Amino acid sequence: MTRLTTDFYLRDDVLAVAQDLLGKVLVTHFDGQRTAGVITEVEAYRAPEDRACHAYQNRRTPRTEVMFRPGGCAYIYLCYGLHHLFNVVTGPEGVAHAVLIRAVEPVEGQNLMCQRRGYAPWEDLSPRKKVALTTGPGALAQALGLHTHQSGQSLTDRRSPMWIEDQGLHLSKADIARGPRIGVDYAGECALWEWRFWMRHSPYVR
Repeated sequence: MTRLTTDFYLRDDVLAVAQDLLGKVLVTHFDGQRTAGVITEVEAYRAPEDRACHAYQNRRTPRTEVMFRPGGCAYIYLCYGLHHLFNVVTGPEGVAHAVLIRAVEPVEGQNLMCQRRGYAPWEDLSPRKKVALTTGPGALAQALGLHTHQSGQSLTDRRSPMWIEDQGLHLSKADIARGPRIGVDYAGECALWEWRFWMRHSPYVR
């Protein structure tokens, strides 16, 4: 199990980084409790030309300022005032690229995830409920204990309570499907860009 290093995130091709994140394991360790899930679905966002990106035309606000940091930190924002959405900042400093993590498959700490989501214990869940536990960006963030107050935290610092690991699952191009991003109809032609990627054979896809 190898924690991804800064070099992984600093690459300027956010589409490549997004696809490479599939099959990696997102880990949180809060209050001595570890939860983890295999990343199964992602979306890429790229300033300045991407109208769906919060930093479109390199717009800098208190919320988006973290996107201009060097790749390898978390960008977590509140959607509709309800859902905390977890993104990975990528690219070199000053380049506002990010990858939204849309779904994971739980592999550690499933019962804690269930508690955070208000579910019955993992062993009592139906297959459908198990999938629903961490599919959708708001669901996975809640299950893994991710919150906007953690935005900007490093994913590479050994002291950080959140990181992404390579546990040896390698996908071929045939294993990866792609299509338009979800919920960005306001972005005009950018809404049609096929910048959503997912593991083709995983049930843990929204």
